[in-house]
Amino acid sequence: MAGVGSSNYWEDLRKHARQLENELDLKLVSFSKLCTSYTTSRDGRRGDSSDTTPLLNNSSQDRMFDTMSVEIEQLLAKLTGVNDKMAEYTSTPGAASLNAALMHTLQRHRDILQDYTHEFHKTKGNFLAIREREDLLGSVRKDIETYKSGSGVNNRRTELFLKEHEHLRNSDRLMDDTISIAMATKENMTSQRGFLKSIQGKVNTLANRFPAINNLIQRVNLRKRRDSLILGGVIGICTILLLLYAFH
Repeated sequence: MAGVGSSNYWEDLRKHARQLENELDLKLVSFSKLCTSYTTSRDGRRGDSSDTTPLLNNSSQDRMFDTMSVEIEQLLAKLTGVNDKMAEYTSTPGAASLNAALMHTLQRHRDILQDYTHEFHKTKGNFLAIREREDLLGSVRKDIETYKSGSGVNNRRTELFLKEHEHLRNSDRLMDDTISIAMATKENMTSQRGFLKSIQGKVNTLANRFPAINNLIQRVNLRKRRDSLILGGVIGICTILLLLYAFH
């Protein structure tokens, strides 16, 4: 009866091990598909300018990844525990006669556990590497967009500065032209003044000789003085208007 009980215990352990292996196989297939879909969705959204949907999808996939990782790790731990119990059973005195067959079965379950563990860590490592790379690329793209937007603002500021600089240069040229006209007018008036003084000297000489001509010269001098005042006022007003236009 003890042998029958021991045999049933071994069969229960084998059934439990096969059950856990089947569950692990299904979980690993789903886990691999999740990682593949994560990579595909990342590649498909790489050219999308919208940030809301990718963040929601990636957050959901990350949660699924964490949940499935915990579930698979728990199944691996349970399968490891069953294998340990099977190893203990093979060491009992009652199983010595079947030790070779039992060890062969135990080794096969150990190989399956090792394969599943290796596949899980490989898939998980690939997923984490892809997520880290995509997060880095996303950060780089964000920095590029920020730089581009900042460059656009700087370009607009530069354009405004150039326009203001051109306006100041035009104002300087207008001021130079105004000053040149004023200087030319001053030189012309100085020349005319010398010419008029020369004529006045000759007229004064004649006036001293002829009193009637002296009265006529006085009236001419009064009109000349009045004309000079009017001309000076007109020139002053024109200069003020040009200066106001230049600094407008």
